[in-house]
Formats: sequence, structure tokens, C-alpha cells
Amino acid sequence: MNQTTLTKTIASLFPFWQKLAPEAKTHFLDRGQYISLSAGQFICLEGELCDHLPLLISGSVRVYKIGENGREITLYHLEPGDSCIMTAACIISQQVFPAFAVTDTEVEAFTIPPNSLREWVRQNPIWQEYIFGLLSQRLANVIEMVEEVAFRRMDCRIAAYLLKNSDPNSLTLPITHEAIAKELGSSREVVSRILKSWEKQGLLSLSRGKITLKNWQKLDKIANSSSF
Repeated sequence: MNQTTLTKTIASLFPFWQKLAPEAKTHFLDRGQYISLSAGQFICLEGELCDHLPLLISGSVRVYKIGENGREITLYHLEPGDSCIMTAACIISQQVFPAFAVTDTEVEAFTIPPNSLREWVRQNPIWQEYIFGLLSQRLANVIEMVEEVAFRRMDCRIAAYLLKNSDPNSLTLPITHEAIAKELGSSREVVSRILKSWEKQGLLSLSRGKITLKNWQKLDKIANSSSF
């Protein structure tokens, strides 16, 4: 990606860009680096120091934890225009990363080195505003996720997940039982048992790597049913 295209892309995705002074924009482009990653590459590993803050230009990144039992649970996904608040917090505090971040798809990002991020946050109110904005957004996301895990039955969560991620133009989701389990912090066996029960009830149909929704209203009722 050439410099002109990169600058236009950053300007369209990240609102803070328009607020920066010309000199600050020059420093940003000079010190940062454009990177391209293939799907399945780790950006950060649990227990390691973060060597950059990625600003996502294209693609998707999954941030997740692994429990002692080996189960995974997704904390959040990063999409174009996002950045990882946990990475920013770890860089600013010089602490190790408490989770894993891996690319879901091919990814393009503009990365900021740690020393530059700390300097900009310390000296520039615009960067302070951006980081606190990330913190506020992700804190709300994580609180919502904790409430889901603590107070909602797994069948409600699976139904809500299927409805949220289905395409309005197609009720077929290209997803595996294992992937749903990792997103929701469950086991493949539990997810499969619930999905097969719904298949018998005619709510959906299952095929290899695909789930087709057949009764949206019933699934919506399950998704919005009472908690435990």
C-alpha cells in the first residue's frame, strides 16, 4: 500500500487523524509501520510484552483467553478502524499481555512502536482521548460478556450468537460447532448437543461446517428467554 492510499485509509477509519496537527501526522507516519498478515498468525501471546500497537485497516483479529481446562473464550474481535485496548494498556504500563490475539482473516494494519505510543499519550491530549475512548468501549464489551457467561444459559447464548452472526440475505452460517464453543467459552460436546436438539425440533439444519437457520422466531424467543 503506497503512502497516499495508506494516509487516506487511516483518515477514513480513525477519527483522531483529523484532529492531529500536521507535525503530529508526519511523526505518526514516520514512526509507524504498515504490515500485512495472513490468517492464523498471532499478534500477541499471553505472558509476552507487546512490541507494537496495531491499528486495524482490514480483516479481523480475535482476542481470547484459554482456561486451565483448555477451553477458549473470546473476549472481543477487532475489525477495521479498531485497535486493541489491552495491547495499549500493556504498552503504557509495560506489563505483559494477558491473553492471545490471532488473525481470523488476512489482516492489514498500521503499527505503532511502544516508545512512540507512550510519548504521544503522555504529551498529546488527542492520543489520551483516543486511548480512553478505546478503554470505555472495550470495558463495556467485556462487562457484557461477563454478564452473558454468568447469568445466561448456554442455549440462550448460542441462539443469540447464531442470530447475531447470520446474514440477512442467507440463513446459512459457515461455522463449526468447535468455533462456536471457542467463541462462547463452552465445549464442542455441549454446543453439539444443543444444536442437534434444535435440529430435531426443526429450528435449524446441520451439515459439515455449516448451520442453516429454519425457525428464526423460535430461536429469537430462546435467545431472549429468562436467565438461569
